[in-house]
Amino acid sequence: MIKGKITRISGPIVYASGLENCGLYDVVDVGEKHLIGEIIRQKEGMATIQVYEDVTGMHVGEEVVSNERPLSLRLGPGLVGTIYDGIQRPLKTMYEEGGAFLLPGQRAEPIDAVKKWEFTACVEEGCQIKPGMVLGSVEETSSIHHKIMVPPYIKGSLLSSFSGSGTYTIDEVIGKTDLGEEIKLSHYWPLRKPRPFAQKLEVSQPLVTGLRVIDVFFPLSKGGTAAIPGGFGTGKTMTQHAIAKWCDADLIVYIGCGERGNEMTDVLTDFPKLIDPRTGRSLMERTILIANTSNMPVAAREVSLYSGITLAEYYRDMGMHVAIMADSTSRWAEALRELSGRMEEMPAEEGFPAYLPTRLAEFYERAGRVNSLSGQEGSVSVIGAVSPPGGDFSEPVTQHTKRFIRCFWALDRELANARHYPAIGWIDSYSEYADEIKVWWDKFDPRWSEIRVKALDLLKREQRLQQIVRLIGADALPESDRLVLTVSEMIKNGFLQQDAFDKVDQFSVPEKQVQILLLIMNFYQRAAALIKKGCPLSRINELTVKNEIVRAKGVVENDQLEKLSSIDNHLESQMLELERLYQRES
Repeated sequence: MIKGKITRISGPIVYASGLENCGLYDVVDVGEKHLIGEIIRQKEGMATIQVYEDVTGMHVGEEVVSNERPLSLRLGPGLVGTIYDGIQRPLKTMYEEGGAFLLPGQRAEPIDAVKKWEFTACVEEGCQIKPGMVLGSVEETSSIHHKIMVPPYIKGSLLSSFSGSGTYTIDEVIGKTDLGEEIKLSHYWPLRKPRPFAQKLEVSQPLVTGLRVIDVFFPLSKGGTAAIPGGFGTGKTMTQHAIAKWCDADLIVYIGCGERGNEMTDVLTDFPKLIDPRTGRSLMERTILIANTSNMPVAAREVSLYSGITLAEYYRDMGMHVAIMADSTSRWAEALRELSGRMEEMPAEEGFPAYLPTRLAEFYERAGRVNSLSGQEGSVSVIGAVSPPGGDFSEPVTQHTKRFIRCFWALDRELANARHYPAIGWIDSYSEYADEIKVWWDKFDPRWSEIRVKALDLLKREQRLQQIVRLIGADALPESDRLVLTVSEMIKNGFLQQDAFDKVDQFSVPEKQVQILLLIMNFYQRAAALIKKGCPLSRINELTVKNEIVRAKGVVENDQLEKLSSIDNHLESQMLELERLYQRES
């Protein structure tokens, strides 16, 4: 056991002597209250420690004791449905033991060590093993089939002893290797170290969210990375909530990193009440929450992203598709800035440390679609919210984030003020995954790529025309340009805008998404043909089918798509009737 003494205190940064034989990133117990800390720098016999708890009342001369191991998470059955802080302390358990406020030095087992799990083995004693190999499974929740794997650090190649199927706690030994290494239902893993995998795969399948603006216009792949930047009140958190509820990921890891306490309280109270549309049970049965609010220790905020991504990688190794919601990476970057300032490092742009891009890259590059060590395919998709001050996308966190993500959902203040949600702007947003997931969409509906490009082009033309309208008015435009304005409004109101509180509109299956947009584009093509023949736009706008198309999103349910075909028939018949009437009149 290595011991040292505190020589200097600077907020959450503590300096101690006598720890020169400790390793970088070793965990230490700091002071008389045994606060959790981590060595982040060694220099000339002086260790720099960041403390993950409130250091109020600590004084120079108190003892520091090294645990001689890196900061690690305990991984095993019992993680799903739990609410943790940034360093994997279960908040509900700690509340029951110590009240509403975390006590200095308070500890609690991250996973219930008393509960017994029904383990079903799939191997036998004496078999050959390798890191990542599946030994059996545990039913963690009704939605999660938890696979017990050989930890990646195991060096033995033979399962010399094995207890087989039975009921065990997470601390009981279920097997040993030929080198005497013990295997339990749980194991520890350093959270700053990415978990190994056999092969990284190309992304090819979209993460279906049920949000039309995302799935059709700016799709995210399974194993992809996305950012949601936006100012206060533009709907970052609500968009992530909608994705968490409706996306086709097997597991959700939601990281509340430095958000306001009342906002995080809403998350903690709302998520258990949400019903998983796939199972009809609580969404918490496939969700892990990490809550680290803005009034909690800043150092724990910095480490919370690594905790979340490590949990996601663990379930990825079981062959699951995991989606991470990080809300928000800006608060995480602010924690880095504060800690960097405490350590008297040279600041870079806007006071952020020079290594901000490196840290962002370390986080986002742990996403991906992989073949795990056991040969199973899994993925980690990362969706990070960014909160630029004043909605300024040119600030460092947003700009550096854009270097490492391939999907950018820019929230628009004007759309949010107009109550248009999701407020994802179609001009500044982009997705680089469209070409890679095109094969999946072609098998599903080959029209997706074509109508996507045409609709986006129409919206860009509308933006240019709006600049002219502000100068000379819409009446001065030719009929064909006014049609562009009309159809663009139909796309905005009848396709892009989505009501999260409408039972029909809150989620759209991919087939419905394509058919609605196809209806709008068919309207545009037929109307454009009529205008070329001299028919006035005012006559076209009087057609009742126009309102039918706009209202279809909230009227046609996902299992009643034949109604969309009926609307298409109405469109064709009314257009033909108008053409005949106009020809007779002229």
